Formats: sequence, structure tokens, C-alpha cells
Amino acid sequence: MSARIGIGGWTYEPWRGLFYPEGLVQSRELAYVGEHLTGTEINATFYRGQSAASFAKWRDAVPEGFRFALKGSRYCTNRKNLAEAGESVEKFMAQGLVELGDRLGPINWQLAATKRFDAAEIAAFLALLPARHEGLPLRHALEARHESFDDPAFFDLCRKAGVAVVLADSPKYAVLDAPDCAPFVYVRLQAAQADLEQGYPDAELDAWAGRVRGWTGEGREVFAFFINGAKERAPAAAMELIRRVKG
Repeated sequence: MSARIGIGGWTYEPWRGLFYPEGLVQSRELAYVGEHLTGTEINATFYRGQSAASFAKWRDAVPEGFRFALKGSRYCTNRKNLAEAGESVEKFMAQGLVELGDRLGPINWQLAATKRFDAAEIAAFLALLPARHEGLPLRHALEARHESFDDPAFFDLCRKAGVAVVLADSPKYAVLDAPDCAPFVYVRLQAAQADLEQGYPDAELDAWAGRVRGWTGEGREVFAFFINGAKERAPAAAMELIRRVKG
């Protein structure tokens, strides 16, 4: 199995001249990401619906093997009762994401930081997540950020549903380390430091590279994205992790 390692999105002004070469036109930035990294997490899908034409354009901009992870819509996850998200989940699926085809990676359903664990509510939400849409297989990850989710009952629910628990290397939110819940692992690395050219200290990058190799050695596909923190360092951190994973 393989590891897809990348960043969040591809449009970020501080990357111009630091990651993107001077003079690179903005319309070529996604293609440049595809040439140097192996995945990206699209945050725009969290805030608003996209068009089928946009998904198709993104698909065609990157090489075979590249994967797009999508953030699930906030209208699905930022609600008092997740069990009532069915209509919003259906709308999210119907926006044209099937145009990504085999470039589609997992969908990350990020819960509000204030959302507390309720077993019945989470079980009902997981039941709303389809295994396929218009024939395209789907994979789901759940990013719970409240400490109450650090509960074996939550991990068991995700394991039974085959939904990955997002492992967020975050100084702000709960770190839920349960990589065995799905056939793939989803990691969000959020602690990059501005004073380090590669974002993370060598020892930490080595440790993450070791974990990635361990997971892929178990037959799990890995998705690891450098998100937030010192975001300007994310591309360098991703490229360095790719290099270390390859050994």
C-alpha cells in the first residue's frame, strides 16, 4: 500500500516565491503541487458546494496516484444533532465529487470543537455515510476534537463502520490515536514551527516517517496532511516527510 502526503489546498499567497517558483501563474499551482506532493486536503468543500466542472478540472490537473481528500460540509457536521444530517450529507454527495474518480481520497467529517461524544448520536451519523455514490467507492474519516471522544466506545463505533479516526497532531485539540479503525489512516499534522525551514524538528519527522512506514507495512493506505500551524512551512514539511518515508 502507499502513502499520500501533502498539504491543505493549494492557493496560499505566502507559498508564492517560497514553494511556488517566482512567476508561476496561479492557474498552474495545483499542477505544481501534483508534481511535488502526492495529495491535498480541500477545505473549500467544508464552506460551500463545488461544481462538477471544478472537480473535473482538479482531477485533470494532477497525475495518476495523486489523491484529493475532501472536508465534509459544515452543514453536515456543525449541528446540534448529527443524526439529522441526512439531507445535508446527500446534498454534499450530489455536488459532483464523482468527477474526481480514482483521484478521490477520503472525506474528512470534522466535528465542531465543542461537540461532545454521544454514542447514539455518533452511531446514527456514521450510518448516514454512504459506502458508494453513483458507483464510486467512498471512504470516510471522522475528526472529533473534544476530549470526550477519547473513549473506547467511540473507537469501537468507528471500527465497526470502517471509518477512520483522524489523528490530529494538534496543540489545541484532543489527540485521538486509534489508527486501526479503518483500512486506511488519516493524519493531520498541525504543529509546524515558523522558525524551522522544514516545519518540524528532525526527530519528529523521523518518528512520523517511521509510523507511516509501519502503517503501510500493515497494508494500510496513509493520508497525511500538514495543516495550519506555521502554514507557510507546510509544503517543505510534506516534501521532507515524503523523502524520509521513502528512506
